[in-house]
Amino acid sequence: PGSMGKPSPLYNIDIVDDNGNTCPAGVEGRIVIKGLDKEVPPGLFRGYHRDEDATSRVWKDGVYDTGDVAWRDEDGYLWFVGRSDDVIKCSGYRIGPFEVESALMEHPSVLECAVTAVPDPVRGQVVKATIVPAKGWQAGDELVKELQDHVKRVTAPYKYPRIVEFVDELPKTISGKIKRKEIRQNDMEKQ
Repeated sequence: PGSMGKPSPLYNIDIVDDNGNTCPAGVEGRIVIKGLDKEVPPGLFRGYHRDEDATSRVWKDGVYDTGDVAWRDEDGYLWFVGRSDDVIKCSGYRIGPFEVESALMEHPSVLECAVTAVPDPVRGQVVKATIVPAKGWQAGDELVKELQDHVKRVTAPYKYPRIVEFVDELPKTISGKIKRKEIRQNDMEKQ
């Protein structure tokens, strides 16, 4: 995964913690746009149509919470972690599914994948990878271990998927976006 770049000077973009305080460089937080109490720039989301409750959850006192999690480096570049509702909280770590998916996609055995959280009584949540294997690759314990080791090498040891499920296809929207919510619901039904 790469940097999202620097914020546009047209917007007062910040990375904040759960209390709304600016996060120091290298610390993950939510992306917010501040200073919107007087004027909202053209093209910026203003609210959900006929849903004031949803709008009030993302707009508070002139601050718009994008729902994205990122961190800022020392040079001011933003690095995307994931959607706040997709970020996996495992043993005190916050793990972005995008980074784990990117690592898995580097492996030749992975045609496509989706990374989600599965509840765990000890760790809170664990990383689960749902994978469509590439042609010529045999799903099984050996491949699971190989993929887990690959993610440990490419990212960090605590980010590897503790659960790996091989499927023929991933659930998708008409536009081709992976339906992570459906994967999570299916996992809950299996428990």
